[in-house]
Amino acid sequence: MEQRISSQTATGFISPDPIEPQEYSTASEAVAALEAIYNRNTDFLCGAFHSLATEKPKGRYRAFYPQISFETTSFGMVDSRLSYGHVVSPGRYAATITRPSLFRSYLTTQFELLLRNHGTPLTVSESDTPIPLHFAFGEGAYVEAAVADKLDMPLRDLFDTPDLATTDDEIVNGMYEPGPGEPLPLAPFKAQRIDYSLARLSHYTATAPDHFQNFVLFTNYQFYIDEFCDHARSLMAEGDHDYEFFVEPGNLITPVGHRSPTEGIAPARLPQMPAYHLKRKNHGGITMVNIGVGPSNAKTITDHIAVLRPHAWLMLGHCAGLRNSQKLGDYVLAHAYVREDHVLDDDLPAWVPIPALAEIQVAVQEAVADVTGLKDYDLKRIMRTGTVATIDNRNWELRDQRGPVQRLSQSRAIALDMESATIAANGFRFRVPYGTLLCVSDKPLHGELKLPGMASAFYKNQVNQHLQIGLLAMQKLAAMPPERLHSRKLRSFFETAFQ
Repeated sequence: MEQRISSQTATGFISPDPIEPQEYSTASEAVAALEAIYNRNTDFLCGAFHSLATEKPKGRYRAFYPQISFETTSFGMVDSRLSYGHVVSPGRYAATITRPSLFRSYLTTQFELLLRNHGTPLTVSESDTPIPLHFAFGEGAYVEAAVADKLDMPLRDLFDTPDLATTDDEIVNGMYEPGPGEPLPLAPFKAQRIDYSLARLSHYTATAPDHFQNFVLFTNYQFYIDEFCDHARSLMAEGDHDYEFFVEPGNLITPVGHRSPTEGIAPARLPQMPAYHLKRKNHGGITMVNIGVGPSNAKTITDHIAVLRPHAWLMLGHCAGLRNSQKLGDYVLAHAYVREDHVLDDDLPAWVPIPALAEIQVAVQEAVADVTGLKDYDLKRIMRTGTVATIDNRNWELRDQRGPVQRLSQSRAIALDMESATIAANGFRFRVPYGTLLCVSDKPLHGELKLPGMASAFYKNQVNQHLQIGLLAMQKLAAMPPERLHSRKLRSFFETAFQ
């Protein structure tokens, strides 16, 4: 990590005047102080860049992320029912912060918990981590290409640029080891890692990070997105709900009381993984993302959404039913996963179990019962709970049957897809409550492949009901207190205090 150098030193660095660390005993004041430092320092970098249109560079420009820190000397026990909001041992803890206005509600909650649980003031200061110029411009900023084209030297000679050597998941993977004298981590992600993901989210989904809600549905079919859009537009037109806005790719915003967007520009083409947001206050609504097909996409999008610290995500997709007793259109509620996708092997070895989370399982099962009208034993006619296998080979059926089929039988798998275990495993890795509800769309081991007419009827009959179940499950989860939803199952021996 590059260490801080004072303003206009002999090495040619030009920085804003240093800010003295300040202690705060209220969360709102600490967040406001972080915002002031961040805004001043990003304004400085943006101003320096734009000045190059008319002036020669005066040196190398550098500004720093703000930082929150606190210190405790006590081993005092905190309420053992809490899974976050406290540290487990004495020490000095710190986190670099980016986009504090975007994370205002989240940060306020984390700070309030620290102050309540430890009774120690929070210190706001500048960190030693430079803000890359690319991330200083923020969301939706227009960067004049003529400025960069005019320079006769690389931007890296004048500004800090993203450092992928330090943009990693060591903290959240449990691999981070602070050097001598360095503080322990307070948050699961560093500021540069968050900025990197915020930029990627805009690219992949064509919507601003601020629109993402705390309850996220993933799907691998556009049919579900079409149903979600119809449902969201109806809610906006009716106006008798808690939802305030519906946002589509291009940041098209339909406010309550309208049926079509009143602002935003539709993209010329849909992005790779378009996102749609049914917004409520404090990000309490529902986001739905079409992740497309495959475990790579599933990992990519969850890698980035995780930095927003959502409260839950749920996979709604189609699967191959592996049991002869299943019918097309039946539901599968995953309670275990076989990970043959391998995309997370370097971050989360396959031998790590991915447990079912009771809060998610109960909410989804109740939603299936409520929407279908079936209860108790009758519910078993249309839904099975069991192991879901995720594979990285779409044409696995064409392999020698003694390989994959034997492993699937040994694992007691009842369904197979290409995304669910990846999404669940990344939920486990990032401490985001996760779940899976799939719909059986074919039974390749039993000769039941969808023909065109069958497929049309299947989608027409099942997609809307499946989506309504997912929406209702998310509403049930949103009604839970966050401290109940964020299970201690997801916490390791040594955890950061932030959720």
